[in-house]
Amino acid sequence: MGGQVLRFQDVAVRRDGAVLLRGIDWSVREDERWVVIGANGAGKTTLLQVAGALLYPSEGSVEVLGERLGQTDVFELRPRIGLASAALAERIPPDEKVIDLVLTASYAILGRWTEEYDSHDVTRAVELIDQFGCAHLIRRRFATLSEGERKRVQIARAMMPDPELMLLDEPAAGLDVGGREDLVRRLGALAKDPKSPTMVLVTHHVEEIPAGFTHALLLRHGSVVDQGPLESVMTVDNLSRTFGVPLFLDRGREGRWYARPQ
Repeated sequence: MGGQVLRFQDVAVRRDGAVLLRGIDWSVREDERWVVIGANGAGKTTLLQVAGALLYPSEGSVEVLGERLGQTDVFELRPRIGLASAALAERIPPDEKVIDLVLTASYAILGRWTEEYDSHDVTRAVELIDQFGCAHLIRRRFATLSEGERKRVQIARAMMPDPELMLLDEPAAGLDVGGREDLVRRLGALAKDPKSPTMVLVTHHVEEIPAGFTHALLLRHGSVVDQGPLESVMTVDNLSRTFGVPLFLDRGREGRWYARPQ
């Protein structure tokens, strides 16, 4: 069993009078791959922002990679965390070339300026871009990419600094079925690689849980419905409580989950 990567103790987050998270106790170890599931507004993205040292809890304590938020320099901590999210994508300069977008992750910045990168950095960036099926896009500008291409390039960028923790906020959102399946397959291969970082993926579709993920945290209205090994947490009762509607739950031969209304 690996060491502890994340530890939330009685965590609450409040903003503008609204309680976004309440009473969260959660631990993630380095050899685990977690999916966080819940409806829109359940608190999933807020949870990920806290895990990524982008947001401080209003109550409770949070340790990320052995560092306690509020008692550590988050600017030194954040480069150890890979993040792919819609909020990050909105900040990417539209004229940024794919190769530069991935390279700048080495400095945890957006937008290529006058930084110098050695051949090792360039080689790693090219290999990651190729790993996610984007080698033919290497000189293309971010604004010209399809949604699926943008998602894959963002994940390659998140992997660039060789992070210890990888956070993926709804990576398949907005993709058509083909794009979603391609991305989920690639994430499944990443999850199964023992050299990959600890992974936490947020989604509200059980169909988007890649093979190789080991644990689940179910959220409803900012509170935990259930958490633990995927096999024990993914039940009809738990999913129905999480989404507030009766659901059927199936699992395909390849290990993927599927839910539909009763």
